[in-house]
Amino acid sequence: MSRLTPMMQQYWEVKRQHEDCILFYRLGDFYEMFFDDAQLASKELELTLTGRDCGQEERAPMCGVPYHSAEGYIARLIARGYKVAICEQTEDPAQAKGLVRREVIRTVTPGTVMESSMLDEGRNNYICSVFLDSRGAGLCFCDISTGEVSAAQLPGGDVRTVVNELARFDPREALLSDAAYSNGEIAEFFRARSGCHVERGGEWRFVYQTSCDTMRKQFTLNCFEDEALAATPHMVSAVGALFSYLHETQKNDLSHLNRLEQYTSEQF
Repeated sequence: MSRLTPMMQQYWEVKRQHEDCILFYRLGDFYEMFFDDAQLASKELELTLTGRDCGQEERAPMCGVPYHSAEGYIARLIARGYKVAICEQTEDPAQAKGLVRREVIRTVTPGTVMESSMLDEGRNNYICSVFLDSRGAGLCFCDISTGEVSAAQLPGGDVRTVVNELARFDPREALLSDAAYSNGEIAEFFRARSGCHVERGGEWRFVYQTSCDTMRKQFTLNCFEDEALAATPHMVSAVGALFSYLHETQKNDLSHLNRLEQYTSEQF
């Protein structure tokens, strides 16, 4: 790293925090991609692969797209199941003392698209979370482009209903707890749907108490008493995990997602 140019050192500092994404790194009027991201994007987007001096013996593979037309390129990557982290210049280059400050302002994923040009008008664009253990399951479905949020708690061992609900909502992206990720029926469902991006959420996202706090902060209706939350702990964990992920990736105001519709297995 010490041999890299200052700009490339900055690039890698950002890239290490978004290793599962294609990083769109703003340089002037372009979003540039480097190294493995450049090689992948050049093939997927049919871009010319070039190189840039980076301080090492070999030039860094590079390709780029104009920032004013980046949306179409991002849409093509998202449609193929990739995640795109958008790294912007966060200060005026003319005012910068040294290297221009940059940071990721948003991560675009298959289930978090909001731009109308990137959405299919004939279907909702759901992202979901699934929490599962031996005592039950919790589901949460959200379409951030419309503001719809639905969630349910299911009894223990009812994986078939979980799969049925996944089929009914047909999500573009799924955040799964460890047990849900390793469940054979759920895994088979997602294997049959290559258009859905599956993310292993990490158990820390599904912690019940943290999820309670997340729900109280997110939803404007102050109806989440401790007793009500305790009656649906799996649903609470699913909702909390999903909104933790949304705030992490979107980094902007999600106040339009302020109404939660709870439903039960009797309504299926």
